Amino acid sequence: MIKNDTIVALATPAGAGAIAVVRLSGSEAINIADTCFRSVKKGKRLAKQKTHTIHLGHIVDGDKTVDEVLLSVFKNPNSYTGEDVVEVSCHGSSYIQQEIIQLFLRKGCRMASAGEFTLRAFLNGKLDLSQAEAVADLIASDNEASHQLAMQQMRGGFSSEIAKLREELLNFASLIELELDFAEEDVEFADRTQFKELIDRIVFVLKRLIDSFAVGNVIKNGIPVAIVGEPNVGKSTLLNALLNEERAIVSDIAGTTRDTIEDEISIGGVGFRFIDTAGIRETKDVVETIGIQKTFEKIAQSQVVVYLFDAESVFAKKASLEAIKVEIEKIKNKYPQKPLVVIANKVDTISDGEKQKLKNAIPEIELLSAKTQKGVEELKLRLTNFVNTGALRNNETIVTNTRHYDALLKALEEVQKVKYGLDTGLSGDLLAIDIRQALYHFGEITGEITNDDLLGNIFANFCIGK
Repeated sequence: MIKNDTIVALATPAGAGAIAVVRLSGSEAINIADTCFRSVKKGKRLAKQKTHTIHLGHIVDGDKTVDEVLLSVFKNPNSYTGEDVVEVSCHGSSYIQQEIIQLFLRKGCRMASAGEFTLRAFLNGKLDLSQAEAVADLIASDNEASHQLAMQQMRGGFSSEIAKLREELLNFASLIELELDFAEEDVEFADRTQFKELIDRIVFVLKRLIDSFAVGNVIKNGIPVAIVGEPNVGKSTLLNALLNEERAIVSDIAGTTRDTIEDEISIGGVGFRFIDTAGIRETKDVVETIGIQKTFEKIAQSQVVVYLFDAESVFAKKASLEAIKVEIEKIKNKYPQKPLVVIANKVDTISDGEKQKLKNAIPEIELLSAKTQKGVEELKLRLTNFVNTGALRNNETIVTNTRHYDALLKALEEVQKVKYGLDTGLSGDLLAIDIRQALYHFGEITGEITNDDLLGNIFANFCIGK
Protein backbone atom coordinates (compact mmCIF):
# COMPACT_ATOMS: atom_id res chain seq x y z
CA MET A 1 0.00 0.00 0.00
CA ILE A 2 2.95 2.35 0.52
CA LYS A 3 3.58 4.41 -2.61
CA ASN A 4 6.28 7.00 -3.08
CA ASP A 5 4.88 8.76 -6.13
CA THR A 6 3.36 12.25 -6.02
CA ILE A 7 -0.42 12.55 -6.27
CA VAL A 8 -2.68 15.44 -7.25
CA ALA A 9 -6.42 16.08 -6.96
CA LEU A 10 -8.98 18.83 -6.63
CA ALA A 11 -9.62 19.24 -2.88
CA THR A 12 -12.72 21.43 -3.26
CA PRO A 13 -16.05 20.39 -4.86
CA ALA A 14 -16.08 20.08 -8.64
CA GLY A 15 -17.70 22.92 -10.60
CA ALA A 16 -17.38 26.68 -10.79
CA GLY A 17 -16.90 28.73 -7.62
CA ALA A 18 -15.08 31.70 -6.18
CA ILE A 19 -11.91 29.72 -5.50
CA ALA A 20 -10.72 26.13 -5.85
CA VAL A 21 -7.89 24.24 -4.17
CA VAL A 22 -5.65 21.78 -6.01
CA ARG A 23 -3.66 19.56 -3.63
CA LEU A 24 -0.37 17.72 -4.26
CA SER A 25 1.33 15.27 -1.89
CA GLY A 26 4.52 13.26 -2.24
CA SER A 27 8.30 13.49 -2.26
CA GLU A 28 8.30 15.57 -5.47
CA ALA A 29 5.30 17.78 -4.68
CA ILE A 30 7.34 20.92 -3.96
CA ASN A 31 9.76 20.39 -6.88
CA ILE A 32 6.92 19.79 -9.35
CA ALA A 33 5.03 22.86 -8.13
CA ASP A 34 8.28 24.88 -8.41
CA THR A 35 8.52 24.15 -12.15
CA CYS A 36 5.06 25.65 -12.74
CA PHE A 37 5.06 28.54 -10.24
CA ARG A 38 6.38 32.06 -10.78
CA SER A 39 6.40 34.12 -7.60
CA VAL A 40 5.69 37.86 -7.73
CA LYS A 41 9.05 38.08 -5.94
CA LYS A 42 11.56 37.14 -8.60
CA GLY A 43 13.95 34.26 -7.97
CA LYS A 44 11.93 32.71 -5.12
CA ARG A 45 12.32 28.91 -4.98
CA LEU A 46 9.64 26.94 -3.12
CA ALA A 47 12.12 24.30 -1.96
CA LYS A 48 13.97 26.97 0.04
CA GLN A 49 10.85 28.35 1.72
CA LYS A 50 9.83 27.49 5.27
CA THR A 51 7.01 25.07 5.94
CA HIS A 52 3.50 26.45 6.49
CA THR A 53 4.07 29.51 4.30
CA ILE A 54 1.87 31.03 1.59
CA HIS A 55 3.20 32.58 -1.62
CA LEU A 56 1.55 34.83 -4.19
CA GLY A 57 2.37 34.24 -7.84
CA HIS A 58 1.25 32.67 -11.11
CA ILE A 59 0.89 29.12 -12.42
CA VAL A 60 2.54 29.08 -15.83
CA ASP A 61 2.72 26.52 -18.61
CA GLY A 62 5.80 27.56 -20.57
CA ASP A 63 5.10 31.11 -21.76
CA LYS A 64 1.38 30.80 -20.98
CA THR A 65 0.02 32.16 -17.70
CA VAL A 66 -2.79 29.92 -16.43
CA ASP A 67 -3.87 31.85 -13.31
CA GLU A 68 -2.82 34.06 -10.43
CA VAL A 69 -2.74 31.89 -7.31
CA LEU A 70 -1.85 31.57 -3.65
CA LEU A 71 0.40 28.56 -3.09
CA SER A 72 0.76 26.97 0.37
CA VAL A 73 3.80 24.86 1.29
CA PHE A 74 3.75 22.15 4.00
CA LYS A 75 6.99 20.23 4.43
CA ASN A 76 7.19 16.70 5.83
CA PRO A 77 6.56 15.48 8.42
CA ASN A 78 4.49 18.49 9.48
CA SER A 79 1.65 18.09 7.00
CA TYR A 80 -1.70 16.32 6.80
CA THR A 81 -0.24 13.32 4.97
CA GLY A 82 3.19 13.39 6.63
CA GLU A 83 4.70 14.04 3.18
CA ASP A 84 5.56 17.26 1.35
CA VAL A 85 2.23 18.88 0.50
CA VAL A 86 1.44 21.81 -1.79
CA GLU A 87 -2.00 23.41 -2.04
CA VAL A 88 -2.76 25.77 -4.90
CA SER A 89 -5.66 28.18 -4.31
CA CYS A 90 -6.77 29.34 -7.76
CA HIS A 91 -9.85 31.03 -9.22
CA GLY A 92 -12.79 28.63 -9.30
CA SER A 93 -13.27 28.30 -13.06
CA SER A 94 -13.68 24.65 -14.08
CA TYR A 95 -11.36 25.36 -17.03
CA ILE A 96 -8.62 26.76 -14.75
CA GLN A 97 -8.93 23.82 -12.35
CA GLN A 98 -8.48 21.29 -15.12
CA GLU A 99 -5.64 23.24 -16.75
CA ILE A 100 -3.66 23.26 -13.49
CA ILE A 101 -4.33 19.58 -12.75
CA GLN A 102 -3.40 18.54 -16.32
CA LEU A 103 -0.22 20.61 -16.06
CA PHE A 104 0.84 18.85 -12.85
CA LEU A 105 0.03 15.46 -14.41
CA ARG A 106 2.34 16.25 -17.33
CA LYS A 107 5.07 17.25 -14.86
CA GLY A 108 5.01 13.82 -13.19
CA CYS A 109 2.07 13.67 -10.78
CA ARG A 110 -0.54 10.90 -10.68
CA MET A 111 -4.27 11.44 -10.06
CA ALA A 112 -5.08 10.59 -6.46
CA SER A 113 -7.47 7.74 -5.70
CA ALA A 114 -10.48 8.23 -3.42
CA GLY A 115 -9.26 8.95 0.10
CA GLU A 116 -5.60 8.55 -0.84
CA PHE A 117 -4.43 11.69 1.00
CA THR A 118 -6.00 10.38 4.24
CA LEU A 119 -4.69 6.86 3.50
CA ARG A 120 -1.17 8.29 3.33
CA ALA A 121 -1.81 10.14 6.60
CA PHE A 122 -2.68 6.78 8.19
CA LEU A 123 0.27 4.93 6.66
CA ASN A 124 2.63 7.68 7.80
CA GLY A 125 1.32 7.58 11.38
CA LYS A 126 -0.47 10.95 11.35
CA LEU A 127 -3.82 9.30 12.14
CA ASP A 128 -4.86 5.88 13.37
CA LEU A 129 -7.52 4.00 11.39
CA SER A 130 -10.52 5.01 13.51
CA GLN A 131 -9.45 8.67 13.28
CA ALA A 132 -9.07 8.34 9.51
CA GLU A 133 -12.60 6.92 9.26
CA ALA A 134 -13.84 9.84 11.35
CA VAL A 135 -12.58 12.22 8.62
CA ALA A 136 -15.14 10.73 6.22
CA ASP A 137 -17.85 10.95 8.90
CA LEU A 138 -16.98 14.60 9.53
CA ILE A 139 -17.31 15.44 5.83
CA ALA A 140 -20.67 13.61 5.71
CA SER A 141 -22.06 15.14 8.93
CA ASP A 142 -25.17 17.22 8.32
CA ASN A 143 -26.33 18.01 11.85
CA GLU A 144 -24.83 19.10 15.16
CA ALA A 145 -24.90 15.67 16.82
CA SER A 146 -23.22 13.75 13.97
CA HIS A 147 -20.64 16.54 13.66
CA GLN A 148 -19.87 16.37 17.39
CA LEU A 149 -19.44 12.58 17.26
CA ALA A 150 -17.11 12.75 14.26
CA MET A 151 -15.02 15.48 15.89
CA GLN A 152 -14.74 13.46 19.09
CA GLN A 153 -13.56 10.40 17.19
CA MET A 154 -11.17 12.37 14.99
CA ARG A 155 -9.55 13.84 18.11
CA GLY A 156 -8.86 10.25 19.17
CA GLY A 157 -11.35 9.87 22.04
CA PHE A 158 -12.46 6.40 20.97
CA SER A 159 -9.09 5.10 19.76
CA SER A 160 -7.27 6.29 22.89
CA GLU A 161 -9.74 4.38 25.09
CA ILE A 162 -9.25 1.22 23.00
CA ALA A 163 -5.46 1.69 22.90
CA LYS A 164 -5.31 1.98 26.71
CA LEU A 165 -7.28 -1.25 27.18
CA ARG A 166 -5.12 -3.02 24.60
CA GLU A 167 -1.91 -1.87 26.27
CA GLU A 168 -3.00 -3.10 29.70
CA LEU A 169 -4.09 -6.44 28.26
CA LEU A 170 -0.84 -6.69 26.31
CA ASN A 171 1.19 -6.21 29.49
CA PHE A 172 -0.55 -9.15 31.15
CA ALA A 173 -0.30 -11.18 27.95
CA SER A 174 3.46 -10.68 28.04
CA LEU A 175 3.60 -12.03 31.60
CA ILE A 176 1.46 -15.04 30.65
CA GLU A 177 3.75 -15.74 27.68
CA LEU A 178 6.76 -15.43 30.01
CA GLU A 179 5.28 -18.07 32.29
CA LEU A 180 5.20 -20.48 29.35
CA ASP A 181 8.99 -20.12 29.02
CA PHE A 182 9.34 -21.24 32.65
CA ALA A 183 6.66 -23.93 32.56
CA GLU A 184 8.91 -26.50 34.24
CA GLU A 185 9.52 -24.21 37.24
CA ASP A 186 5.74 -23.77 37.76
CA VAL A 187 5.92 -20.02 38.51
CA GLU A 188 3.32 -17.27 38.01
CA PHE A 189 4.49 -13.85 36.87
CA ALA A 190 0.96 -12.56 36.22
CA ASP A 191 -0.98 -11.82 39.41
CA ARG A 192 -4.28 -13.65 38.78
CA THR A 193 -6.26 -11.38 41.14
CA GLN A 194 -5.14 -8.22 39.34
CA PHE A 195 -5.70 -9.94 36.01
CA LYS A 196 -9.31 -10.79 36.96
CA GLU A 197 -9.89 -7.16 37.99
CA LEU A 198 -8.51 -5.98 34.62
CA ILE A 199 -10.68 -8.44 32.68
CA ASP A 200 -13.80 -7.35 34.60
CA ARG A 201 -12.99 -3.69 33.80
CA ILE A 202 -12.41 -4.49 30.12
CA VAL A 203 -15.72 -6.38 29.94
CA PHE A 204 -17.52 -3.41 31.53
CA VAL A 205 -15.97 -0.89 29.10
CA LEU A 206 -16.60 -3.10 26.06
CA LYS A 207 -20.27 -3.58 26.98
CA ARG A 208 -20.68 0.18 27.46
CA LEU A 209 -19.12 0.89 24.05
CA ILE A 210 -21.23 -1.82 22.38
CA ASP A 211 -24.42 -0.46 23.96
CA SER A 212 -23.51 3.07 22.80
CA PHE A 213 -23.73 1.91 19.16
CA ALA A 214 -27.53 1.95 19.34
CA VAL A 215 -27.40 5.71 19.96
CA GLY A 216 -24.35 6.40 17.80
CA ASN A 217 -25.72 4.67 14.72
CA VAL A 218 -28.99 6.58 15.02
CA ILE A 219 -27.24 9.93 15.42
CA LYS A 220 -24.87 9.25 12.53
CA ASN A 221 -27.48 8.03 10.02
CA GLY A 222 -30.56 9.93 11.19
CA ILE A 223 -33.75 8.58 12.75
CA PRO A 224 -36.35 7.30 10.25
CA VAL A 225 -39.88 8.31 11.30
CA ALA A 226 -42.87 6.83 9.42
CA ILE A 227 -46.03 8.98 9.32
CA VAL A 228 -48.98 6.59 8.89
CA GLY A 229 -52.77 6.69 9.02
CA GLU A 230 -55.84 6.50 6.84
CA PRO A 231 -56.10 8.58 3.64
CA ASN A 232 -56.81 12.30 3.92
CA VAL A 233 -56.06 12.68 7.65
CA GLY A 234 -53.28 15.26 6.99
CA LYS A 235 -50.11 13.17 6.77
CA SER A 236 -48.68 15.21 3.89
CA THR A 237 -49.71 18.46 5.57
CA LEU A 238 -47.85 17.34 8.72
CA LEU A 239 -44.74 16.50 6.67
CA ASN A 240 -44.85 19.95 5.08
CA ALA A 241 -45.31 21.57 8.53
CA LEU A 242 -42.33 19.66 9.97
CA LEU A 243 -40.12 20.57 7.02
CA ASN A 244 -41.53 24.11 6.79
CA GLU A 245 -41.89 23.76 3.01
CA GLU A 246 -44.38 22.40 0.46
CA ARG A 247 -42.64 19.05 0.03
CA ALA A 248 -45.70 16.82 -0.47
CA ILE A 249 -48.81 17.40 -2.62
CA VAL A 250 -51.84 18.17 -0.46
CA SER A 251 -55.46 17.85 -1.63
CA ASP A 252 -58.91 16.91 -0.32
CA ILE A 253 -58.92 13.81 -2.55
CA ALA A 254 -58.33 10.64 -0.54
CA GLY A 255 -55.31 8.64 -1.71
CA THR A 256 -53.34 11.60 -3.11
CA THR A 257 -50.06 10.13 -1.83
CA ARG A 258 -49.46 6.93 -3.82
CA ASP A 259 -45.76 6.49 -3.02
CA THR A 260 -43.59 7.29 -0.02
CA ILE A 261 -42.05 10.77 0.22
CA GLU A 262 -38.95 11.27 2.35
CA ASP A 263 -37.01 14.28 3.59
CA GLU A 264 -34.65 15.12 6.45
CA ILE A 265 -34.44 17.90 9.01
CA SER A 266 -32.37 18.49 12.12
CA ILE A 267 -34.26 18.76 15.42
CA GLY A 268 -32.27 19.59 18.52
CA GLY A 269 -29.07 18.85 16.66
CA VAL A 270 -30.22 15.33 15.67
CA GLY A 271 -31.15 14.29 12.13
CA PHE A 272 -34.67 12.93 11.53
CA ARG A 273 -35.80 11.39 8.24
CA PHE A 274 -39.56 11.75 7.91
CA ILE A 275 -41.43 9.37 5.60
CA ASP A 276 -44.87 10.38 4.37
CA THR A 277 -46.64 7.14 3.45
CA ALA A 278 -49.70 6.23 1.41
CA GLY A 279 -52.92 6.14 3.44
CA ILE A 280 -53.85 2.68 4.77
CA ARG A 281 -57.29 1.53 3.59
CA GLU A 282 -59.03 -1.17 1.54
CA THR A 283 -58.77 -0.23 -2.15
CA LYS A 284 -59.06 -1.80 -5.62
CA ASP A 285 -56.71 0.79 -7.15
CA VAL A 286 -53.61 -1.17 -8.21
CA VAL A 287 -51.22 1.78 -7.87
CA GLU A 288 -52.59 2.77 -4.46
CA THR A 289 -52.33 -0.87 -3.29
CA ILE A 290 -48.63 -0.90 -4.15
CA GLY A 291 -48.24 2.36 -2.21
CA ILE A 292 -49.93 0.80 0.85
CA GLN A 293 -47.60 -2.22 0.65
CA LYS A 294 -44.67 0.22 0.68
CA THR A 295 -46.19 1.90 3.74
CA PHE A 296 -45.87 -1.33 5.75
CA GLU A 297 -42.30 -1.79 4.46
CA LYS A 298 -41.39 1.72 5.66
CA ILE A 299 -42.99 1.11 9.06
CA ALA A 300 -40.77 -1.97 9.42
CA GLN A 301 -37.67 0.06 8.48
CA SER A 302 -38.49 3.06 10.69
CA GLN A 303 -37.43 3.53 14.31
CA VAL A 304 -40.37 5.70 15.33
CA VAL A 305 -43.97 5.49 14.08
CA VAL A 306 -46.30 8.49 14.04
CA TYR A 307 -49.97 7.43 13.74
CA LEU A 308 -52.22 10.26 12.58
CA PHE A 309 -56.02 10.43 12.58
CA ASP A 310 -58.57 13.14 11.82
CA ALA A 311 -60.11 14.50 15.03
CA GLU A 312 -62.79 16.39 13.10
CA SER A 313 -64.04 13.19 11.44
CA VAL A 314 -64.44 11.47 14.80
CA PHE A 315 -66.90 14.05 16.12
CA ALA A 316 -68.60 14.45 12.73
CA LYS A 317 -69.36 10.71 12.98
CA LYS A 318 -67.39 10.00 9.79
CA ALA A 319 -64.86 7.91 11.73
CA SER A 320 -65.10 5.67 14.79
CA LEU A 321 -62.87 6.38 17.78
CA GLU A 322 -63.10 2.70 18.72
CA ALA A 323 -61.87 1.70 15.25
CA ILE A 324 -58.95 4.11 15.62
CA LYS A 325 -58.07 2.58 19.00
CA VAL A 326 -58.12 -0.87 17.36
CA GLU A 327 -55.66 0.36 14.65
CA ILE A 328 -53.37 1.80 17.33
CA GLU A 329 -53.34 -1.56 19.17
CA LYS A 330 -52.61 -3.38 15.89
CA ILE A 331 -49.49 -1.24 15.31
CA LYS A 332 -48.38 -1.68 18.94
CA ASN A 333 -48.77 -5.47 18.70
CA LYS A 334 -47.10 -5.78 15.30
CA TYR A 335 -44.19 -3.46 16.17
CA PRO A 336 -43.82 -3.69 19.98
CA GLN A 337 -40.23 -2.42 19.98
CA LYS A 338 -40.98 0.78 18.05
CA PRO A 339 -41.96 3.98 19.88
CA LEU A 340 -45.45 5.04 18.74
CA VAL A 341 -46.70 8.63 18.74
CA VAL A 342 -50.47 8.94 18.37
CA ILE A 343 -51.64 12.29 16.97
CA ALA A 344 -55.12 13.73 16.61
CA ASN A 345 -54.89 16.18 13.69
CA LYS A 346 -57.19 19.07 12.76
CA VAL A 347 -57.90 19.91 16.44
CA ASP A 348 -58.39 23.55 15.40
CA THR A 349 -61.85 22.46 14.21
CA ILE A 350 -63.08 20.84 17.46
CA SER A 351 -64.12 22.23 20.87
CA ASP A 352 -62.14 22.10 24.12
CA GLY A 353 -64.61 19.55 25.47
CA GLU A 354 -64.04 17.29 22.47
CA LYS A 355 -60.29 17.64 22.94
CA GLN A 356 -60.67 16.43 26.53
CA LYS A 357 -62.72 13.43 25.34
CA LEU A 358 -59.84 12.43 23.06
CA LYS A 359 -57.34 12.73 25.94
CA ASN A 360 -59.58 10.60 28.18
CA ALA A 361 -59.92 7.91 25.49
CA ILE A 362 -56.22 7.86 24.49
CA PRO A 363 -54.06 9.24 27.37
CA GLU A 364 -50.80 9.30 25.35
CA ILE A 365 -52.36 11.34 22.51
CA GLU A 366 -50.81 14.49 21.00
CA LEU A 367 -53.24 17.20 19.86
CA LEU A 368 -52.10 18.98 16.72
CA SER A 369 -53.18 21.10 13.78
CA ALA A 370 -50.80 20.54 10.89
CA LYS A 371 -52.57 23.22 8.87
CA THR A 372 -52.05 25.97 11.48
CA GLN A 373 -48.85 24.33 12.86
CA LYS A 374 -50.31 24.34 16.38
CA GLY A 375 -48.57 21.56 18.36
CA VAL A 376 -45.82 20.95 15.77
CA GLU A 377 -43.05 22.24 18.04
CA GLU A 378 -44.34 20.05 20.90
CA LEU A 379 -44.20 17.04 18.54
CA LYS A 380 -40.59 17.85 17.65
CA LEU A 381 -39.69 18.02 21.34
CA ARG A 382 -41.28 14.64 21.97
CA LEU A 383 -39.38 13.08 19.07
CA THR A 384 -36.04 14.27 20.46
CA ASN A 385 -36.87 12.53 23.75
CA PHE A 386 -36.62 9.20 21.92
CA VAL A 387 -32.90 9.82 21.40
CA ASN A 388 -30.68 9.41 24.44
CA THR A 389 -28.20 12.21 23.82
CA GLY A 390 -27.06 12.29 27.47
CA ALA A 391 -23.85 10.43 26.63
CA LEU A 392 -23.21 12.92 23.83
CA ARG A 393 -23.74 15.90 26.13
CA ASN A 394 -21.41 14.35 28.71
CA ASN A 395 -18.75 13.88 26.01
CA GLU A 396 -18.71 10.10 26.54
CA THR A 397 -17.25 7.83 23.88
CA ILE A 398 -19.99 6.71 21.45
CA VAL A 399 -19.46 4.08 18.75
CA THR A 400 -20.90 5.00 15.34
CA ASN A 401 -18.98 2.72 12.96
CA THR A 402 -20.36 -0.74 12.07
CA ARG A 403 -16.85 -2.12 11.59
CA HIS A 404 -15.83 -0.96 15.06
CA TYR A 405 -19.04 -2.41 16.53
CA ASP A 406 -18.30 -5.80 14.96
CA ALA A 407 -14.69 -5.78 16.23
CA LEU A 408 -15.87 -4.85 19.75
CA LEU A 409 -18.35 -7.76 19.78
CA LYS A 410 -15.59 -10.18 18.77
CA ALA A 411 -13.17 -8.70 21.32
CA LEU A 412 -15.82 -9.06 24.07
CA GLU A 413 -16.37 -12.70 23.11
CA GLU A 414 -12.65 -13.45 23.43
CA VAL A 415 -12.27 -11.49 26.70
CA GLN A 416 -15.18 -13.41 28.20
CA LYS A 417 -13.36 -16.63 27.25
CA VAL A 418 -10.32 -15.32 29.14
CA LYS A 419 -12.56 -14.53 32.13
CA TYR A 420 -14.00 -18.05 32.06
CA GLY A 421 -10.48 -19.48 31.81
CA LEU A 422 -9.34 -17.52 34.85
CA ASP A 423 -12.41 -18.59 36.85
CA THR A 424 -11.88 -22.27 36.00
CA GLY A 425 -8.09 -22.28 36.41
CA LEU A 426 -7.30 -22.81 32.72
CA SER A 427 -3.63 -23.31 31.86
CA GLY A 428 -1.53 -20.33 30.74
CA ASP A 429 -1.01 -21.61 27.18
CA LEU A 430 -4.77 -21.82 26.55
CA LEU A 431 -5.34 -18.41 28.19
CA ALA A 432 -2.70 -16.94 25.91
CA ILE A 433 -4.60 -18.06 22.79
CA ASP A 434 -7.77 -16.19 23.80
CA ILE A 435 -5.79 -13.12 24.88
CA ARG A 436 -4.04 -12.98 21.49
CA GLN A 437 -7.43 -13.10 19.73
CA ALA A 438 -8.79 -10.27 21.89
CA LEU A 439 -5.69 -8.18 21.17
CA TYR A 440 -6.14 -8.87 17.46
CA HIS A 441 -9.69 -7.47 17.46
CA PHE A 442 -8.60 -4.40 19.45
CA GLY A 443 -5.86 -3.83 16.88
CA GLU A 444 -8.36 -4.08 14.02
CA ILE A 445 -10.12 -0.94 15.28
CA THR A 446 -7.09 1.34 15.45
CA GLY A 447 -5.30 -0.17 12.45
CA GLU A 448 -2.45 -1.83 14.32
CA ILE A 449 -3.75 -5.03 12.71
CA THR A 450 -4.89 -4.50 9.11
CA ASN A 451 -4.59 -5.63 5.50
CA ASP A 452 -4.78 -4.12 2.02
CA ASP A 453 -8.35 -5.33 1.37
CA LEU A 454 -9.64 -3.69 4.56
CA LEU A 455 -7.90 -0.40 3.78
CA GLY A 456 -9.17 -0.51 0.20
CA ASN A 457 -12.77 -0.94 1.38
CA ILE A 458 -12.51 1.86 3.94
CA PHE A 459 -10.86 4.51 1.79
CA ALA A 460 -12.90 3.73 -1.33
CA ASN A 461 -15.81 5.47 0.45
CA PHE A 462 -13.88 8.76 0.71
CA CYS A 463 -14.19 11.58 -1.79
CA ILE A 464 -11.39 12.31 -4.27
CA GLY A 465 -9.04 14.96 -2.87
CA LYS A 466 -9.38 13.83 0.74
